[in-house]
Amino acid sequence: MDIYGQKGSTDSGGVPDHLDSGLQIVFVGFNPSLISGETGHHYANPRNNFWRILYQSGLTPRLYDPSEDGELLKLGYGFTNIVARPTKGIDDLTRKDYKEGREILKAKLLNYRPRVVCFVGKGVYKEYSRRNKVEWGFQPEPFLEGMHEFVAPSSSGLVRMPMKEIVGIYGRLTEAVSERDHI
Repeated sequence: MDIYGQKGSTDSGGVPDHLDSGLQIVFVGFNPSLISGETGHHYANPRNNFWRILYQSGLTPRLYDPSEDGELLKLGYGFTNIVARPTKGIDDLTRKDYKEGREILKAKLLNYRPRVVCFVGKGVYKEYSRRNKVEWGFQPEPFLEGMHEFVAPSSSGLVRMPMKEIVGIYGRLTEAVSERDHI
């Protein structure tokens, strides 16, 4: 398997990237949780709201289970992380992890060129872009030319933002991808 973590790769510490050319959206997280590392599926912690957010925002036609993460390629959605190594939390990640992960992520995105890169959390985007000021939604000056970058709230159960507000932000992404010419 190559450095890009192609379909079925377990280069990312037991959680394969789900990437392909021509995707509508690639979701980028910080790194897999320990539960995701054990199961081999993205956003597998039962306290993580990712799959509920996708469904409630209209990005998916039904509520998917983490074990079905690879099935979302059929919807045009892919998954990867800025750091591949599963940890208990982001506090266990090092500057070196981010530096290496940033370069690998950039290479993946340039190789697969999705229409939209959705960063699941402001912190993920800040680590990737090295920018301090970040607003929710589409970024006015993408880090990588030719790709739309969307910053969405983290789906972690630890996030204090009301679920309705989180779903509303993801809903903006739903509207944009359903209006293909808009983005």
